[in-house]
Amino acid sequence: MQKIYGALADPTRREILRILREGDLAAGQIASQFEISWPSVSRHLSVLSAAGLVEAHKQGGHLIYRLTTSVLADIATELAELAKLGREPIPRQEVRR
Repeated sequence: MQKIYGALADPTRREILRILREGDLAAGQIASQFEISWPSVSRHLSVLSAAGLVEAHKQGGHLIYRLTTSVLADIATELAELAKLGREPIPRQEVRR
């Protein structure tokens, strides 16, 4: 999970995930949506892939990236569990009269 949280910490990587919610894209199509160098986008994609958030497959001469929905579902479940922990009522102490 640490790799996942590290990957999600960067706004560019979160934007890549948002873009991929619309559908699978070639690496070049993803890179064209940013004003950073292709090697920088490639590094971001590598981090996302190493964290299991995206997966790539070859199609012709292109690498096509897609979201790994099972990992994203696991993250959502864990975040929901963390939110529940934050909502647990704090036990009241009895007031002596």
